[in-house]
Amino acid sequence: MDDLRGQIELLSSVNRKLMKDVKMLHLICETSNSAFLYYNYEEDTVQTIANWDYFFDFQVKSREDFSRFYDCVEEKYVTPLKEALFIEKRGMRSTAIDVKMKDGRMWVEVEITIVYDEEGHPADKIIRFKDVTKFNSQNDELTYMAYYDLLTGLYNRNYFVRLLGEFVRRAKEEERKVAVMFIDLDDFRRMSDELGIIIGDEIVQTFGQFLAELEDENIVISHFNGDIFCIGVYHPYGDRSVESVYARISERLQRPFRLSSGQEIFLTISVGIAEYPEAASDTLDLINCAEIVMFRAKENGKGRIQYFDGSILEDFLKNVTIENKLKEAVFSQNFTLYFQPQFHTADRILRGVEALIRWKDETGKSIKPDVFIPIAEKNGTIVPIGTWVMEESARIYAEWKKKYHYAMILSLNISAIQYKQPDFVDKVMKILGKYDISPEEIELEITETILIDNFKEVTEKLVTLRNIGVKISLDDFGTGYSSLSYLKGLPIDTLKVDKSFIDTVITDENTRIITESIIYMVKKLGFETIAEGVETQEQFDYLSAIDCDNIQGYYLGRPMPPEEIEELLAEMLV
Repeated sequence: MDDLRGQIELLSSVNRKLMKDVKMLHLICETSNSAFLYYNYEEDTVQTIANWDYFFDFQVKSREDFSRFYDCVEEKYVTPLKEALFIEKRGMRSTAIDVKMKDGRMWVEVEITIVYDEEGHPADKIIRFKDVTKFNSQNDELTYMAYYDLLTGLYNRNYFVRLLGEFVRRAKEEERKVAVMFIDLDDFRRMSDELGIIIGDEIVQTFGQFLAELEDENIVISHFNGDIFCIGVYHPYGDRSVESVYARISERLQRPFRLSSGQEIFLTISVGIAEYPEAASDTLDLINCAEIVMFRAKENGKGRIQYFDGSILEDFLKNVTIENKLKEAVFSQNFTLYFQPQFHTADRILRGVEALIRWKDETGKSIKPDVFIPIAEKNGTIVPIGTWVMEESARIYAEWKKKYHYAMILSLNISAIQYKQPDFVDKVMKILGKYDISPEEIELEITETILIDNFKEVTEKLVTLRNIGVKISLDDFGTGYSSLSYLKGLPIDTLKVDKSFIDTVITDENTRIITESIIYMVKKLGFETIAEGVETQEQFDYLSAIDCDNIQGYYLGRPMPPEEIEELLAEMLV
C-alpha cells in the first residue's frame, strides 16, 4: 500500500512538473510574436499553438490544408513557399523563407524543420511563422540608402559608379561605347543664396525628377551631390545617343520649372561629355574626364555642351601641376614683384607704379600671371598671395619714400576673393600703418568681375577705404557688359581704358569713337583717366590729343624689377 501511494505521489509530481513545462512552453510561444504548427507524419495530425490568429483567419486541421497558405501570400512567393513547406521531398532538415502577405503590410518569415526517425523517414514537422515586418522595413531603408539619393530618388554616386562599371565591362566584351554626361546647374549657388537652401533643394529635386524620366535599361542617372548630376549611357546611338538625350533635356529647359510655392524658375545647364574607350578605359577616369570638360563648358559661357578633347585633358593636367607648385610657392613665398610705371601724359612725369607679381617655379621657368592667378582664385591661395603682394610692395614703396622722397602712387590689383574677406579693410589699414604710408598714396584697382556677385558688400568696403583717402581705380573699363552702370554708383577716382581699345585705336575708326567718348564722359564725371598698353609714339600722341590724363605701357615703361624703378626715380629727381 505504501509502495502504491509512493508511486502515485511520484506520478503526481511528474505530472505537475510536466504541466509547469507545458505552461512555460505556451507562455514562451505566445510571447514570441510567432505562431507554430506541428505535424505528425505517422498519425497525420496537425496542431497549432501560440499567436495563430495574429497571422491567419483559418485553422489547419490536416496536411491538405497547407495549400491555404498559398492564398495568403503575394503571387511571386507562392512557388518558393511550396518548395519550402515540403523540403522533406529533397531530404532537407530545415530551411527558412521570407514571404510578403497579400495585404502588403506584413512580412513573415516561414521556418520549417523536419525531424527524421532512425530509418531516415520524416517523423515530425515544425513550422514557425514569425513577423519580420519591422526588420525587413529597416533593411529596405538601408538598401534604399545604399543605392539611392534621398533628395531626388535617383541613384547615388557610389551605386552609379558600380552600374557604370558594369556598362564599361559589357562594352569591353561587346566592343561598344559608353558615354558619360556630367551635368551642372548654372548659377545654382547664386539661386540658393538668394532663394534659400530649402528652395535650392527643391530646384535640385524637381530637376532630378525630370531626369528620372529619361532612365531605361541602358541609361542610368545619378545625383552626385549639390547641383551635380551624372548620366551613363550604354551603346549611345539613335534615341539614346548623347545628342538625343541632350536635346530632350534642352527642350524641357525651354519651359520653367514650377516650385511648390508657385514660383517658376528657368534653368540652364553646362554639360561635359566623355566616352569609353576614347576618353578613358577606367570608370572613374571616364567620370573625371566628363567633369573636366564640363568645367570647360562653363568657362566658354555656360548653358552649353562640351565634348571631350585630348587638349582639354592636357590643359587640365598642366593646371593641376601648376596648382601643386603654386601651393608650395605660397608656403615658401617664392614670388617676386615687378612694377610698371605710369606717366602723366602732358609732361611725361612719373605718376606712380603698378605692382605686378611674378613667379618662377623650382626649375626657373616663368609662369605668367594670367595662367596662375585664375588657378589661385579657384583654390583660394589668392588670399595669401594677395596679402603678400600688399605687404611686400608696401615695404619696397616705403624704402623708396625714405630714400628718394618722391611723391607718387602705388597701385595694387585686388582680387574679388580678397574683397570678400571680412578683415580686408582692417588688413589694408594695418599694412599702411606698419610702413607709415599715407592712404592717399595707395590706389586699389578693381575690375567689373568683383562687382557682379557682391556689389553692395564691395561698394561698402570701397566707400570705407575712400573715406580715409585710399584711391579707387576701375580697371579694364569697356570690356564688361555693364560698366557704365557702375560709374554712377561706385566711389572711384580713376578709370583705366583697356588695352584692347588702345591696340586698334589708330587703325579702327569705331575704336577711336568709343575711346574718345569714354575719355570725354569720364572726365566730365570728374575721374582721372589712364590708358593701358600704350606701345607706340602714334598711340601716345593720339591719347595726348584727346586729353587722356595718364598712360601706362611699353612705350615709356615696361614692368621693371625694384632696382630699375629706383634708377627711374633717380632720373626724375635730376
